[in-house]
Amino acid sequence: MRPSWDEYFMEIVQVVKKRSTCLRRQVGALIVNDKRILSTGYNGAPTGLKHCDELGCLRDKMNVPSGQRHELCRGLHAEQNAIVHAANSGVSIKGATIYVTDQPCVLCAKMIINGGIKRVVFASGYPDELSKQLLLEAGVELVKFDNNN
Repeated sequence: MRPSWDEYFMEIVQVVKKRSTCLRRQVGALIVNDKRILSTGYNGAPTGLKHCDELGCLRDKMNVPSGQRHELCRGLHAEQNAIVHAANSGVSIKGATIYVTDQPCVLCAKMIINGGIKRVVFASGYPDELSKQLLLEAGVELVKFDNNN
């Protein structure tokens, strides 16, 4: 059976996340507009810097729980990388959909809002209620993807 567009893009984002170098959580993101892929991203260290899979996880060493103290990490989030890659290529993401393996955190939610993304489709939850609240307040459609539909 032919997949829906959401199924199609969510399958692709599962492949994108395989490039992640995070030891805690591998996340992929895909920005799409008008059924065309604009940008991809996965979580990992900034370009040219050593990754956590080489140095170890700073957050684990400091016992930082998931969903807290995002600044204590070498890596950028998948959504951040996808947004930055689009900007570096001069690609507008206004009105786009972002497909993500995990619900965005509050930092990514703010970037999604200011980037003009109008829809977020994610597979797994994340312990960040403020993120959901801000996205909904900004009128961004938040869709929990259910592969059983």
